[in-house]
Amino acid sequence: MKEMAADPNHQVLRLRKKHAPGRHERPVAADGERLLKAQSIGQALAAAFIAVIAFAVIWSMMTSALGRIYPWMTVLLGVMVGFAVRRAGQGLDWRFPSIAAAMAFVGSVFAKVVIAAGTTANEFGIGTIEVLRSVTTMTWPVFFDEAMTIADWVFALFAAVIAAYYANRRLNRREYQALRMYQE
Repeated sequence: MKEMAADPNHQVLRLRKKHAPGRHERPVAADGERLLKAQSIGQALAAAFIAVIAFAVIWSMMTSALGRIYPWMTVLLGVMVGFAVRRAGQGLDWRFPSIAAAMAFVGSVFAKVVIAAGTTANEFGIGTIEVLRSVTTMTWPVFFDEAMTIADWVFALFAAVIAAYYANRRLNRREYQALRMYQE
């Protein structure tokens, strides 16, 4: 009761004023510098690589279990890579969406190679790793002619765009102001 009496503008049916003047401390340029120093291209690449490998394994197991290939799953790869780059890289500039897009595109092709190797391995009754070890330069043209369809390339492009969209760090108002102050 005493808090209500202390605030002369208190209204019972109004929501809290989050953005009222004088309620928050002002950002400083040092906060913006801290944001820029938190970026890490190496961690972004490592996280994207781990996401691609995990996705290829999961997609290959799902394809083997269901007996059917779902090419739209590469869109999920784009989301996974984008969030992995965002979380690990803490990026604020153009490099991080570029890394995410490239890794998602290459990861889509890599996952399709793993699935084709798994399918071939099931037909011959051998392991997927054995099929991948036996790949030669004569195998690649056949793979790209027979296994990679136009739909796979389109889904790989969509995965790259989605990964680029999700790759950059999202800033709140205070962080954005601190970054602007540091850049000026």
